[in-house]
Amino acid sequence: MGVAKGNWRSRKKAQWAHTPKTSESVGLRYGFRSGLEEMNAKFLESRGVRFGFESIKIKYVVPESRRTYTPDFHLLDNGIIAETKGKLEPKDRAKHILISLQYPDLDIRFVFQRPHDKIVKGSKTTYAMWAEKHGFKWAVKIIPETWVNEPGPKRKPEEVLGIAA
Repeated sequence: MGVAKGNWRSRKKAQWAHTPKTSESVGLRYGFRSGLEEMNAKFLESRGVRFGFESIKIKYVVPESRRTYTPDFHLLDNGIIAETKGKLEPKDRAKHILISLQYPDLDIRFVFQRPHDKIVKGSKTTYAMWAEKHGFKWAVKIIPETWVNEPGPKRKPEEVLGIAA
């Protein structure tokens, strides 16, 4: 009876890691990665609000590496950026702190599915508390009408980022 060389799981994981992901395999439906994104797009459309979905790219630097962040919603008329989050992972928290430090003129806000969930099990800090601590405005489930109707930041993201409108 022969003995297999290596662990079959590690070989499988290596194969899976190199499998290209298609829109279907990631579960993209209508271009949205989540029901929360889709719900907010429908909300904005029903109000006649002009918006871009993942229409701008924000370059930011993680020490020793350059990254790009694609926000969920960019309200074109007032320049507010809304990021919808069902789960706020540690890497997302770090990313948004870096972006806010590197682009203080961007008005990035969060729409949380469950803002009172803890950032980690056993923590007293909720998503909402984290957002407030770091100067981010936040809302529950839907982009508020007040965000849609307010004038927004003095400088639009296109100007801050140096990209064409």
